[in-house]
Amino acid sequence: VQLQASGGGLVQAGGSLRLSCAASGSISKINRMGWYRQVPGKQRELVATMTSGYSTNYADSVKGRFTISRDNAKNMVYLQMNSLKPEDTAVYYCNLHLRSTQYWGQGTLVTVSS
Repeated sequence: VQLQASGGGLVQAGGSLRLSCAASGSISKINRMGWYRQVPGKQRELVATMTSGYSTNYADSVKGRFTISRDNAKNMVYLQMNSLKPEDTAVYYCNLHLRSTQYWGQGTLVTVSS
């Protein structure tokens, strides 16, 4: 299983970005995909996840600003990030939870300037 994330970049506070992640390999239809983020010196934290049944879970800090979506047919997951804040600056990692195994993408940097 491989995950390829894209869409990070530099944006001003208040702006928007959309992250995409493509999963490839042997993937069960029943899984959970999502996004985590990490800043230097801190633990990786959950941003948002969505099951293959479209149940979602969001970090409180992003509720109302970020929206996760997915395309099950393409094994893609997306993160629409609006009203970005400087504290959203981090490396964002795509995640696939498949059976009892976690898979991670390579990370994409999101930088929000004030």
